Parts: sequence; structure tokens; C-alpha cells
Amino acid sequence: MLVVSAPMTGHLLPLLPLADALWDSGHEVLLASGGEALEADTGNLPVIDVARNLRFGRIAAAAMVTHPVTARAELAGRGGDRGVRSLFGPVNEELADALVTVVAQWRPDVVIHEPLAAAGALAAARHDVPAVLQENNLFAGADLVGATVGARTMQRAMWRHGMTALPAPALTLTIAPPSLVGERDGLPMRPVDTGHRRRGDADVPGWLRAPSDRPRVLVTRTTVAGPGRGDPMAAAVRAATDVDCELVLVRPTAKVARRAGPGVRTVGWVPLPEVLPGCAGVVHHGGAGTVLAALSAGIPQLAVPGAGDRRHNAELVDARGAGIAGEVTSEALDRLVHDGELAATARAVRTEIEAMPPPQARVDAVTALG
Repeated sequence: MLVVSAPMTGHLLPLLPLADALWDSGHEVLLASGGEALEADTGNLPVIDVARNLRFGRIAAAAMVTHPVTARAELAGRGGDRGVRSLFGPVNEELADALVTVVAQWRPDVVIHEPLAAAGALAAARHDVPAVLQENNLFAGADLVGATVGARTMQRAMWRHGMTALPAPALTLTIAPPSLVGERDGLPMRPVDTGHRRRGDADVPGWLRAPSDRPRVLVTRTTVAGPGRGDPMAAAVRAATDVDCELVLVRPTAKVARRAGPGVRTVGWVPLPEVLPGCAGVVHHGGAGTVLAALSAGIPQLAVPGAGDRRHNAELVDARGAGIAGEVTSEALDRLVHDGELAATARAVRTEIEAMPPPQARVDAVTALG
């Protein structure tokens, strides 16, 4: 089983539960990614770097110069298909040749890829290997694949390998709860965390495992460097002065940490699934991984709309009533902590997620393709 991710940590981590389940069932698994995704601690799962010369920052900078209007829209979370094409078309063009070589040499029985790693589908089709599309965010996976394949850069990669189109996946696995995104084609699979961490994650300190005298609110920021309002910590520190809560900043910048006053604590890069269940709420940048982690923990969230998919994610949570999309203010923070309807809806979504089949239940469906 070859598991393919775009070269970013947040793209690879959601693929690991199924990869673990396949490995634990006795199947060979190889992860193919690169860049910052190589910082993930993948446990027993071997990894091959298929993006040695790829720098996402360079691609993003080039997109800002070449497509400035699209780039500005993408930073506001309104880039749509154009934003996907401008960023992930070049990413997948650079992944394509290496992945075709890996499939030729390693000969997997099945290729599993996430929506923004359509080069995995290309490599599978090039060698007549069935492909599984595993969603790892809140967008419909087929829509993201279609946008990526529509990029001129990705079309170049396909032409190099004698293709003008990609076949439909043999199987699609969807991880978003239907009450959040609606019913989707494909097999549902519970988004779970199997204990994988990023290298350098801190052990959870005892005080963070213990109950707090006041409502505890975790504040996290994006793992992706660059612009796009991915760090709500400074605003949360300002807002918390008027709210009765214990604010916990995860991996704050030195500047923000220096400004943290009474009632604000800091911690290193801790695994969210271990600490969120003990929190009254979480403030974050709107990333899909954090959204799903909070929903799985059954706690309300305040998501700041931002670049890429972050606005979409925040608005979905808000529409479901499981959290708030908006700026971090004292009023929003107070509502996050004390609004019983938000908490009840978050718990209802947790129950919905718990009813979804776990990754282990999808092993047979995947392996039957090989």
C-alpha cells in the first residue's frame, strides 16, 4: 500500500490512522511525501521523500507574482478552484515524476492518496494500479482533485506520462461528519488520532492533564508558515483579560509569550487529542485537523476565518452550531466558554463521529482492490 500526501504535516497526519490499520493487519505500507511532512513521527511506517527539491514557500511566492488577484483571494479564504490550481498544480507537477518512479519500482497493489496529492492518482493510473481517494479535510475530495488536475502545470505532468485525464478512484473514503458537510458519495470513515505526533512534540505536563479551577481554553496556531492570519494568540490574550477562563497557548511565539499576563499559561507542541477533552473550548486558525479534533472531543471552538480552506471550515462549524466563526473578542471568548447550546451541539457531533466506522473497518475494502 503506497500512501501519498502533499508535502505538509497537516496533510499527512490524517492519512496515518488508515495506514496504521493496514500495517497492523499485516500489509506492507510505504508513505510518500516530503517537506515539512517528514517532521511527523510515523512510528513503524516507513517514509520515502518524493519532494526533495520542492519548496512550498517558493511555489506560493511565485503564485503571488503570477496570479496576484487569485493570491489575494486565497489569503482571504476565497480562492476557490483558482487558488487550488495556482498552489497545488505546481506541487503535484513536482511530485509526479518521482511518484511514477516509486510505483514502477516498488509495485504497490493499491495507491492511497489525499485530494491535494492527485499525482498519486496519476502514478497509479500510469501503472494500472487501483487508486483510493482518502479525504483529509472538509471539502469534497473529488472537487479538490478536479481543481488540481485542471491546473496547466498538472496537465503538463499528465502529458509527460501519456495521459489527458485521470480515471475515477476505485474507492473514496470520506471523513467529515454528514451533519457538517452533507451526505457524500464513498465510504464514511471516522477521523481518529492514533497517537502519531510531530517530532519534537512535548509530553503533556501534569497541570494540563489535571482539571482547572476555571474553564480552560486552548489556543493553537497554524503549522504553515507565511501570511494568512494563522495565529490568533495575541488577540486571545487581549480578549482573555475580560473573561473568566484559563488560557493555554500552544507553541506561542516568543513575543506573544512575553505579553501573556495572569491567567495565561504556555505549553509546547502537545498532541491535541490528549488535551482537548479536558478543555471548555479551543481557539484556532480554522485548519481542518483542529476542527475535526475539537469535534471529536465534543468541545466548542472559535475558528478565525483565514487563508486556504480555513474560512470554509470555520463557516461550516458556525453553521452547524458547534462553534463560532469570527474574530477573537472578549464577547466571542465568553460565549465560547459559557454558551450551553454550543457545547451541546459539539457533543452531538462527537456522538455522530463516534458512530462512523473506524479505519480498521475499511481495511478489507481497500485491500480487496489489490
